[in-house]
Amino acid sequence: MPEETASQKPLTGGCLCGAIRYEARPEKREGYYCHCRMCQLACGNTRATFLNLRKEQVTWTAGEPTLYASSKIATRGFCNRCGTPLTFAFTHSKNMDLSVGSLDDPSALQPVAHSGVESRVANWHADDGLPGSRLDQDATLNGLWKAAYGDDVVPGVEATRAR
Repeated sequence: MPEETASQKPLTGGCLCGAIRYEARPEKREGYYCHCRMCQLACGNTRATFLNLRKEQVTWTAGEPTLYASSKIATRGFCNRCGTPLTFAFTHSKNMDLSVGSLDDPSALQPVAHSGVESRVANWHADDGLPGSRLDQDATLNGLWKAAYGDDVVPGVEATRAR
């Protein structure tokens, strides 16, 4: 897949009902699968697919997502009219994720990795040869969880429901 250039048209997308629309100008047209349990629940699926980019690379052209604080460290954006999951972002990050399925042309992205493979649902996984990483081994992410919930936190859904 070719590298993103300034002359490429922006990616466009939005929600099911059309109340929210956006343009995105990522540097690369690469996405990833997230298998963490929180994404499974937030998207109602065995995995979520995302495009990671800087927040400044997204322009909301109609409406804006309603934000839900899914934990003390992150928010998820969705259409409050039709429910389409649109975004994920760590609270203090300059980056965000857009849901691949909300793109007008999801095929414009190439999947390059799997994240949260410790929660992957085995009987719904097709081995595609892409590399995978475990969220429970990500020191930075675990540090965010500990700072927000305490040193004895087990990151994930149960920690957020206990608040």
